[in-house]
Amino acid sequence: MMQTAVAQGPETASQKGHPKGLSVLFATEMWERFNFYGMRALLTLFLVNALQFSEAESSYAYGGFLGLCYLTPMLGGYISDRYLGNRNCILLGGFVMGIGQLLMVLSATVYAGSVETARLVMWLALFVIIFGNGFFKPNISSMVGSLYPKNDNRLDAAFTIFYMGINMGAFLGMLICPILGDVKLTDGTRVVSAFKWGFLAAGLAMFIGTILFYFLKNKYVVTPDGKPIGAKPTFNPAANTTGEADKAKFTSGAILGCAALLVALFLTFHFVANDPNPIKSWIYPFIYATGISLAVLILTDKSISTVERQRILVLYFVAFFVIFFWACFEQAGSSLTFIADKQTDRHLFGWDMPPSFIQNANSIFIIIFALPFSALWLKLGKRNLEPISPVKQAIGLALLSLGFLIIAMQVKSLEGGAKLGVSWLIIMYLFHTLGELCLSPIGLSLVAKLAPARFSSLLMGVWFLANAAGYALAGTLGALLPPNPDNYADAAKAGVDLQGVLNGTVSATPEILSKLKELKLSATYPSFAGFTIHNLFEFFMVFVILPGTAAVLLFLISPFLKKWMHGVK
Repeated sequence: MMQTAVAQGPETASQKGHPKGLSVLFATEMWERFNFYGMRALLTLFLVNALQFSEAESSYAYGGFLGLCYLTPMLGGYISDRYLGNRNCILLGGFVMGIGQLLMVLSATVYAGSVETARLVMWLALFVIIFGNGFFKPNISSMVGSLYPKNDNRLDAAFTIFYMGINMGAFLGMLICPILGDVKLTDGTRVVSAFKWGFLAAGLAMFIGTILFYFLKNKYVVTPDGKPIGAKPTFNPAANTTGEADKAKFTSGAILGCAALLVALFLTFHFVANDPNPIKSWIYPFIYATGISLAVLILTDKSISTVERQRILVLYFVAFFVIFFWACFEQAGSSLTFIADKQTDRHLFGWDMPPSFIQNANSIFIIIFALPFSALWLKLGKRNLEPISPVKQAIGLALLSLGFLIIAMQVKSLEGGAKLGVSWLIIMYLFHTLGELCLSPIGLSLVAKLAPARFSSLLMGVWFLANAAGYALAGTLGALLPPNPDNYADAAKAGVDLQGVLNGTVSATPEILSKLKELKLSATYPSFAGFTIHNLFEFFMVFVILPGTAAVLLFLISPFLKKWMHGVK
């Protein structure tokens, strides 16, 4: 395969810097992330305000959409590795996602005439975007790894640069699409018809990135001797100089066994969920079951050598810990946004910052620190001081935990109805960003280093699925947020002493429970792993303990993982 050829490229002057193909992939991914995050910023608002979804329904739809977006890369990676190649899958996925955004524009145009028609078009649009994403997402990341020899010490730096492109696109998308699509009049009335312009901007960004890749790929996304990277797999044993098998070999028995495992896991997750919402009780279990089953299927390939198997298992171990990182990190879009909205003084230098904007601090810090981190890994590598990838990721988890600890200490010191200063949230996001730079791009690089060539895109899909599992867990953890002062005030207006009900000093009569249900409030404090969450300090300590514990465990097993990496750093 072409990835194998790249791995054995000769040392050239170009290896002193980075291949020009990295710039092409950087720009392509930047425009795609503009498209994805711009649309993502508008989706739930569009569902509630135009398509008449409840907030709960829109959250489930959003979760199912995001989860499937991180599941389909496994299928897209498999098709790429066996049939189409990275290039064709990127082009196919890019154009399909662009079409999906145009369908969102159509839905946002026809809603006034028929909400039901607009809903049908919206579901079709999401399906099309999910399908296109499955082909695009694993292959663009896989091609970054293919630009370099297998053990090139520039890989971590390359993925850090690539990750900066992801965040530049995300920041621009979350800035421009809401400006065009999330419009309110001076009296606070939302201009629902404006959503289509935000979706149109997202679609145009996707087409720009795909067209850019189409015209520049042959000139720049090549090996040092000019051979195309990511072409259709040839499965030519004579061309394989690394000793890796060219083609995955799954027996019919292995496929049937994993299919049975998928069904068993799906039914287990489905009955454990036991939820009336079809997305939560059917789609989520399908995502979890499929991910685990496909990960198992990879290990059944008879062509996998002992070294390859151990390297793949290292990826699985690290992916497991990554779940806890994203489960805590992704509070940015849920609980942290609610806290920014209701319990934070957002005034900064005379500006009352919108609560949804505060999480953009992450993208800004990524843009600022991505290149310095890239240089740091290169400098440490030259001095033989660079830590192995699992240790870097343990550091990332520790920094995430530290960010939450800073906030936990601040909210503990607040008295009465005092609000958290927005500067503390920004400092927290700084530590989260530093942790992300130690973990996420390094994880992408680790897949490129450890994955056998014939499984490169498929294992990239497995990695993304670990992210998806983290996002699902993030929803569960975000629901642990205790009542805020506004909740107590709303309950008091309805004649309910919420504090007394929660503490057990006031009996929760049927009438009180009915009023709380109308207010969408619980009569009990949230609890997690047997511990009751009474206040924000205890809430944030959950996010100190989870990634902190994961960091310690990952650091402790890193020497064991290092042996199974067989020389890969």
